[in-house]
Amino acid sequence: MKIFAFAGVLPLATALPSWLDLAPRQASTITVDLTKTYQTMDGFGCSFAFQRANLITNMSDKTKQRYLLDLLFNTTSGAGLSIVRNGIGSSPDSSSDHMNTFAPKNPGGPKATPQYSWDGKDSGQLFVSQEAYNTYGVRQIYGDAWSAPGYMKTNNNENNGGTLCGVPGANCQSGDWRQAFADYLVQYVKYYGEAGVPITRSSIGFLNEPEFSPGYGMNSNGAQAADFIKVLYATLQAANLTSQVGIGCCESEGWGNQVNMLNSIKSANAESMLAMVTSHTYTGGSNSPMNTKVPVWLSEQCDLNGGWTTTWYSGGGAGEGYTWANNIYNAVTATQVSGYLYWEGVQWPSPNTNEKMIKVDQQSPYNIEVSKRLWAFANWSRFVRPGAIRVATSGGSGVKSTAFKNVDGSIAVVVISTGGSASNVSIKVSGGTVTATQATAWVTDASHDCAATNVSVAADGTLSGSVAARSITTYLIPTPAPPAA
Repeated sequence: MKIFAFAGVLPLATALPSWLDLAPRQASTITVDLTKTYQTMDGFGCSFAFQRANLITNMSDKTKQRYLLDLLFNTTSGAGLSIVRNGIGSSPDSSSDHMNTFAPKNPGGPKATPQYSWDGKDSGQLFVSQEAYNTYGVRQIYGDAWSAPGYMKTNNNENNGGTLCGVPGANCQSGDWRQAFADYLVQYVKYYGEAGVPITRSSIGFLNEPEFSPGYGMNSNGAQAADFIKVLYATLQAANLTSQVGIGCCESEGWGNQVNMLNSIKSANAESMLAMVTSHTYTGGSNSPMNTKVPVWLSEQCDLNGGWTTTWYSGGGAGEGYTWANNIYNAVTATQVSGYLYWEGVQWPSPNTNEKMIKVDQQSPYNIEVSKRLWAFANWSRFVRPGAIRVATSGGSGVKSTAFKNVDGSIAVVVISTGGSASNVSIKVSGGTVTATQATAWVTDASHDCAATNVSVAADGTLSGSVAARSITTYLIPTPAPPAA
């Protein structure tokens, strides 16, 4: 368990306690092939919806506030997350953990002038987004609406399902609210731009788990989603925003339903209007890529049921850090996702589950506990930056690996041990013109939180290092130096 403490350099520990783990092993070779490429990465992130952002925004202790922001976004001392997922509110107030809307009152009909009232806080999310953008260089701010305001829906309620008035099969006496809802979403983007979070590389979504009708949310099938995508895209065009702001859809509970919704969107010729397809995996995942021409995000994942744990590995539990290092690996390699997001970055202690990566008390002294899930993300997000292209790897014994070429030319190789023994590895890069002359390596396991570890570079550019048992180690070959004048 990790209670609030400032991060420092952690001492390297022996890989395993057994004398067998100290015995020399012949290194196996991992080959990185820069000529064989896969998806382009948008990044890794988390959500701050349902007032969770206020845990950071409202902190009176600014030292701990900065510590929390660093844990999330700092690329040298924290996870280095590069995507922020915010909730676009639909509630008339912010009681409980509701996300308040900036259009709480029905203006009298869908064609009436909307009565917007922006509070400059957005459930605490605006401050976190400003910090992410201005201090840490995060450029992907994703605003997602769980529902339209209630008066725009068939059930006249933001909660308990209901469908947006005007989409196929959703006729309302109050009229067609599709354009009003599209205008509302575009206005949200504009408010963020006016507050210093420029509308570049941003995205907006309009659904969340649309097949689910809990105490919140809005229902939709694929044909209805496609219909609204066309309205929203035209609204972005009219505002000259299509080159800067993309549309995400549809945040299904599970991969299978998202595939069905996507097929309907494709049938309606609306796929090209999407910036990304978004899905969750609560009711089912996949080990194969989705059949689409646009990037795919697993935009919300977590362990909802397990009791809070800060453990790295203890048998493979759903909330353990090692489990999440492997979850990300499987999503990036087998499913070929471009974005991977945990559910909540921070949350108060109750419920005491693993739906958050960091547990924070709401009152002073603001006790903070950091799960190993955060550090599992760090070994990916710190080094695999937005725009990185995944490239092929092969070989290696007792490990699995994947590699990426970043926009700046640096190469990140992520290696995960597959069992209870340490492995010596050599890493060779082929298909490029640059020979590595230096490299760094970073390990997360039971004793280390994305901490520097040893790596050597041979004259021919081959990297050599040790991958500890049940660990994730990222090797980074820096940007090549320019040729001498």
